[in-house]
Formats: sequence, C-alpha cells, structure tokens
Amino acid sequence: MSRTGRAAHDVAVIGAGLAGLRAADILARAGRDVVLLEAADDVGGRERTDIVDGFLLDRGFHVLNPAYPALPRAVDLAALDIQAFPVGVRVRRERRSVRLGHPLRHPGLLPASVASGLARPADLWALGRWIIPALLDPKGVISGPDRSLAEGWTRAGLTGPLRTEVLEPFLAGVVADDTGTTSDAFVRLLVRMFALGRPGLPAGGIAALPRQLASRAEAAGADIRLTHRVTALCRGTNVCEVAIAGADTVRAGHVIVAVGPEMVATLTDLPAPKTKGLQTWWFDAEHEPAFDALLAVDGRRRGPIVNTAVLSRTARSYAPPGHHLVQATCLLPADGGGAPEAEVRRQLAELWGKDAAQWRLLRRDDVRHALPAQPAPLRTRSAPWIAERILIAGDHRDTASIQGALVSGARVARAMLSA
Repeated sequence: MSRTGRAAHDVAVIGAGLAGLRAADILARAGRDVVLLEAADDVGGRERTDIVDGFLLDRGFHVLNPAYPALPRAVDLAALDIQAFPVGVRVRRERRSVRLGHPLRHPGLLPASVASGLARPADLWALGRWIIPALLDPKGVISGPDRSLAEGWTRAGLTGPLRTEVLEPFLAGVVADDTGTTSDAFVRLLVRMFALGRPGLPAGGIAALPRQLASRAEAAGADIRLTHRVTALCRGTNVCEVAIAGADTVRAGHVIVAVGPEMVATLTDLPAPKTKGLQTWWFDAEHEPAFDALLAVDGRRRGPIVNTAVLSRTARSYAPPGHHLVQATCLLPADGGGAPEAEVRRQLAELWGKDAAQWRLLRRDDVRHALPAQPAPLRTRSAPWIAERILIAGDHRDTASIQGALVSGARVARAMLSA
C-alpha cells in the first residue's frame, strides 16, 4: 500500500540488537534524526544479562573476543573490563581429564599438553596446514573456495584425536553445530580470532556491550524506545510507516530492519534465515569444581553437554561471595526438545569429578535462534538494500558472530549515508 506525506524522522531502526545499535550510533553521529524501536524491555537482542539471586546470568553462554576488528571501532573496550578465559581446554578422556593450553600464552601448560596424548605431531602438522592460511591471509580465505568443515579437516589430514576429542566437541558449542556442515572458511576465521585474542566476559555481563552501544547512540541524539513492538512496515513514495502495538505509528524517510533472524519474514518479503539453537544450564555450586578457569569438553562424547565452565573463575563478579557459577551448554534440536536435567548433571559430575547432583539449578536458557546457520560457501557480504528506503542488518547478513553483527550494522548505516 502506498503512503505519501512527510517523515517525522530520517531513519527508523527496528531492533536494538548489536546491528541496530551500531547503525543507530553511526547515523546519529552523522546528524541524522534516528528513532530506534525495540520490542523488549531492554536493549541487546540475544546479548542480555539478568541478575538472579546475586548471580549474573547471560541469556545463553556468551564470550566476547577483543580481537574482533569491529569492537574497538564501536565501543570502549577498557570500559567493558573484559575478564579473559585461559586460551586452552580441559578434555575428559576415557580414563582421565587432561589439559591443553596455548604454548605461548600458557607455557606452564606445555608439559600437560604434551603428556595429554592429544597433541600428536601428525595432528599438529595437519592443524597448522589448516589454520595458517587464515592467520596469514584471511581475505584469501574469505574469497577462496569453501567446503564443509568436515571436508576441510579431512583435506588437511586432520583425522586423529585432536580433531575427534578436542576440536569437534569444542567447536560444536561455538557454531551450534556438530554435523561438520558449517563453512570451513567461517570456522577458520573464528579460530584465527581465538589465536589472536583472548576471549572473555565483561565484568558486568555480556549486556554491558549493547548497553554501551546504546549509551553512545543516545549521547549522539538517537531516540531509543523500548517495549515498542513493530507489527507492520509500509513503504510509500516519500515515507515509510512503522506500525507499533499500542503506540502511534512512526513515520520515517528510511527504515533499517535489524531484528533477529526469526523475525525477518514477519517484516520483509525475505525468507527467515535458518538458525541453530543452544541450551544453557546455570548452576550454583557449593564447592568450587575446578582450580582453573579452563573450558571443559567431553572427548568421549557421552552426553548432551558440548562445553562447560566455572564462569566465576574467570569473572568473579558473576557470582556472589562464597558461591561458584557453572554453565553447561548443549545443542538445542530444531524440534525444541532439550537435554534431560538428570543427564546434564550426570555428565557434569564426570567432567568435573564432583557431585553435581547437589548443585542448585538457577536457570535453563533455551535459545532456539542462538546463531544463524553458516553453511558453505561462506557469504560475508549481503546487499544492505532490500527495497527503496528499506535496508536490513544483522549477523545473518554477514557472519554468525558479534563481529558480523557490528560489521553489518555499520555497513547499512554507511550505505544509507552514501545514498
């Protein structure tokens, strides 16, 4: 339906996730009149944090990698006070748990890594052959031929226990996929970021990232309106009309659709991007399960957990004094069925060597649309314009990551400014 008339705003951004906030900040700083409409009661999209009994619980297990190039361009990293994880992993094998660590970041773990039986020379050589191109020429990896992750590892000769007991379970939690069908190029770029940076957690929870973006956008003049659920979008000759449940229609010259992938089809003619789900369990452990902060995986693959960590070991602010916060993440099937609590507790006991049956369950997060699916071939640039006066942003338009969301938001803002 066509509409004519005068716009009240230069730009209406729908969705206050990372992409929408980044776009709003850039446009407001460029002098545009920006209104940002968010259905939820706070900014952040999937990057939210709640306080439960004194614990900081992110909505799902998140990590923030300061090596992402888009981060220092968007926020003040020092203000986030990122608490870094060790660059390593604890692996539960058949008879014991072993530890692997980055030899340069954690030289003290080198003897344990060598003794683990997982760092075999042939596997290390194959791993180098797989990752070195991404370290030296990431643009070449993006523009070059792509294949599935499983094919990429096999092609590199990575077939031993380093793959099956470490990389496969670890990366299943990172990309929310254990089938090996995720883009090989995408995973190589992610592993490159792990090698270059030290992922961690903002001391105030993952929500500190979008809240800082929101503060910057508001300081630049953007009008952020929470609990404003958009129900329809109508493009006219000179103006776009954005209908909002229980509020007046917003009129703007341009609209940026920056909603989650599951909502794309409700506001545009585009199909909903395919997504992957994750389920995170949060426990209050009376006694600290581990003496270090290494992420733990099950190399035997005997249970639903793809990774677990004592988050309060990395970020003390995540738990009140005298308590310890443990997260356990599982893949969430498309049908929405999750892992039984008894199975999660059983596997946690095996991974940490503690009686997890007595740990208090704080919350379970079923994040059905945790990440956009990223099959081969990798596509890192999608057109920002989807119609006259309408643009679209989100990690589903770039790479399934915080980096991808921020880059996409910046891209659509600059595309609008150059129009």
